Amino acid sequence: MNEIHTNRINRREIFQIGGFGVLGLMLSNFWEMEAVKTAAAASDDAYTPLNRFPRMVQEYFVDRVRQAERESLKSKRSLQTKEDAEAYVQSVQAKIRESFGPFPPKTPLNARVMNVVERDTYNIENIIFESRPGFLVTANLYIPKGRKLPLPGVVGTCGHSANGKASEAYQAFSQGLARQGYVVLIYDPLGQGERLQYVDDQLKSRIGVGVLEHLHAGNQQFLTGDFIGAWRAWDGIRALDYLLTREEVDPNMVGVTGNSGGGTMTTWLCGVEQRWAMAAPSCFVITFRRNMENELPADTEQCPPKALALGLDHDDFIAAMAPQPVILLGKERDYFDARGLEEAHRRLKRLYTLLGAEDQIGLFIGPTYHGYTQENREAMYRWFNAVTKISDVASEPELVIEKDETLWCTPKGQVSEMNSRTVFSFTQEKSKELAANRAKLNEEDLKAAVRSMLKLPQQRGTPEYRILRPHSSRGYPKPRVAAYAVETEPRVHALVYRLSDEPLYSRPPRGQARAILYVSHLSGDMELREEGLIRDLLAAEPESAFFTCDVRGIGESLPNTCGQDFANPYGPDYFYAIHAIMLDYPYVGQKTFDVLRVLDWLKSCGHSEIHIAAKGFGAIPAAFASLLCDQVVQITLKNAMSSYAEIAQTEYYDWPLSALLPNVLERFDLPDCYQALEGKKLTMIEPWGAKRTSDNK
Repeated sequence: MNEIHTNRINRREIFQIGGFGVLGLMLSNFWEMEAVKTAAAASDDAYTPLNRFPRMVQEYFVDRVRQAERESLKSKRSLQTKEDAEAYVQSVQAKIRESFGPFPPKTPLNARVMNVVERDTYNIENIIFESRPGFLVTANLYIPKGRKLPLPGVVGTCGHSANGKASEAYQAFSQGLARQGYVVLIYDPLGQGERLQYVDDQLKSRIGVGVLEHLHAGNQQFLTGDFIGAWRAWDGIRALDYLLTREEVDPNMVGVTGNSGGGTMTTWLCGVEQRWAMAAPSCFVITFRRNMENELPADTEQCPPKALALGLDHDDFIAAMAPQPVILLGKERDYFDARGLEEAHRRLKRLYTLLGAEDQIGLFIGPTYHGYTQENREAMYRWFNAVTKISDVASEPELVIEKDETLWCTPKGQVSEMNSRTVFSFTQEKSKELAANRAKLNEEDLKAAVRSMLKLPQQRGTPEYRILRPHSSRGYPKPRVAAYAVETEPRVHALVYRLSDEPLYSRPPRGQARAILYVSHLSGDMELREEGLIRDLLAAEPESAFFTCDVRGIGESLPNTCGQDFANPYGPDYFYAIHAIMLDYPYVGQKTFDVLRVLDWLKSCGHSEIHIAAKGFGAIPAAFASLLCDQVVQITLKNAMSSYAEIAQTEYYDWPLSALLPNVLERFDLPDCYQALEGKKLTMIEPWGAKRTSDNK
């Protein structure tokens, strides 16, 4: 992610605050501290950003994920008979289809053998096939020599490695299986190996190999209703299709295995494809709750849409192929919590027992750190051999790791030189198709669509709120400020400041019908000092009450979690946004709900006419809330997103997942909302394009 564009708001100050506490003297005679005057010459660096609720968002999501798990376990515990278990398997298969969405029709693979590498007991064919028209997949096919055909086959899925299928661990299990008599097809994931999606003139990634390419392509896809995990699973399904075209392979005896990100794909493929005879996911399967509680981010493809809302967990993707034999592989010292792996195994053990196949679900936890190391590979060999009876070898045969270039399927190691289509080209194309076919909505239908897409809960009653102790000497445009924590959902607060010329220690004063509510971009505390729009608003409406609002996840509730700073593409902002998608309650919908509840609170304080102003990230929930709330009579947006379609149609964009609304382009786009807001005196100041600059350069 590039530098954040703000007016003099330093990224170091905003994004690297970690767990800083509240600045100020915590004295028993705090009230007397109001006499302390604002330091007139204070510099930006004199202020530690206020962050009184750094754990709020984390604990909210923990509660939501725990509740989803409780509901899921209740369903699992209700199973009593074989018939119950069989019905459960069918139900999770249906839920997985709903989460992943429909797959495209199968098109010709147009497979080509680009080269053959001859070795002592096997050959390696370097193969290219098309999982979608023009979308090239590079793969190595390991074929044993001197064996009676047909042989069992295995699809190998790669984890996060810059060189994909050529990585030592992935060559190792492919060779190990081939030397025992398996035909193995291992393919490059998109964004890795020979399938980089964002290449420069030197055929290097402009984004960053692996995780960063996955996030960049996958986050953007949500706008058009796609899920990159389904795209990657489809590559695996088409890899199986190709493997089954080979006469060397027994179609009734094909398995799948992979580690880490490849463990993810193995798990998902167990859920979406029913042709597997065996599987061995390594270093991935635990529970969603453990990942959340342990503050462990996962790639976009590792977080299926609506999975938590549907009651799915990792074990359910394995359950979808029950009672076929599966061994769960993990590591004692892995960041994927071994406790979660054991929990998943216990759940599956009960299901398999009901199905009369108790011995068909296995577990192996190696003693070392994350990776498909020899002890885990050998556990996989033993499991597959017990199924296929192809070999009784207990230890790994001697291996010879090949150079990357030996395994290349392309002349220079990238499909881009062969004019392969990119994920982005498909996203761009679909966005344009959706725009061409999208019906124009009248204002009431647009409001209904916005509510539906945001998944907004019902607004009930007047929100509770806390009166926080004020801070002095913050350099705000007025000498006094009162701080309120408005409860928008259980244990969730929007932090609201009210500026004043006089001390204010209690509830907001009544008597003013009109108020300005400024929804902050990153931090109300910082922007009260730094943002010119705030000063312009105060000068234009000196008689209006003035409030700022930090919605969840920024400013006063900026999370100090995940071991990353806020701006990191793999940091806490992403972590909660992707979990919100799994909960089917988009993060931008949660933030919009915060604004709506603050508007309810302002109404209870007597403010019946609201002028909403907002900047940047705050402009999106502010616009949605303004559209839905009759109380808002005027709206001013600075640096608002121009449109979601522009992001979907721009290869290099710079908006975080927290600002994106899944599936939005199927129903409407932001310009539709802006047009509807023209009746509320909408003013747009320097809108931001896909790259979060006014000129989009």
